[in-house]
Amino acid sequence: MSTNIVWHEHAVNKQERAKALKQKPAVIWLTGLSGSGKSTIANLLEKKLFSEQRKTYLLDGDNVRHGLCGDLGFDDKDRVENIRRISEVSKLFVDSGTVIITAFISPFKADRAYCRSLLETGEFVEVFVDTPIEVCEQRDPKGLYKKARSGDISNFTGIDSAYEAPEAPEVHLQYVDESPEETAQRLFDLLVAKGYV
Repeated sequence: MSTNIVWHEHAVNKQERAKALKQKPAVIWLTGLSGSGKSTIANLLEKKLFSEQRKTYLLDGDNVRHGLCGDLGFDDKDRVENIRRISEVSKLFVDSGTVIITAFISPFKADRAYCRSLLETGEFVEVFVDTPIEVCEQRDPKGLYKKARSGDISNFTGIDSAYEAPEAPEVHLQYVDESPEETAQRLFDLLVAKGYV
């Protein structure tokens, strides 16, 4: 842990940034199995929010592993560190007044709770993209389930690594056989109805 450091208060605070942007900053945290549709839904949700003049940013699981978390693997310890880093970055985005959307498997309840603990009440919106594993495997856009089932990759969530489903997410987005655009619109409508965006 770093020592001999002091937190410096900014001359402009989160409330002032949010007021200037005319929006309520928050983390919209999509969690679910690989292939559940998180990234696709997150991209479409951001596009919708952006079209409504919201300042947004999307953090996607694969993308952050090209840089910020490029030194991490997929065992439990590295998964925890991956989400810890994302949580800290998310907090900074919220402080900037931004609506941040994340799309991470984030399999462990404690890690999602950690991100929530960094933010003020109402700033962490957990969205459980609840797609049955059978559907995720049928989709298997990256061929990962097939590799996990054959033993070519290990520590794969839902196969040989646990996924702890949210018990009380702000939004429970249950699987419906519909287009990604319809699902993203359904999520947007739920977020509006609940007052999160």
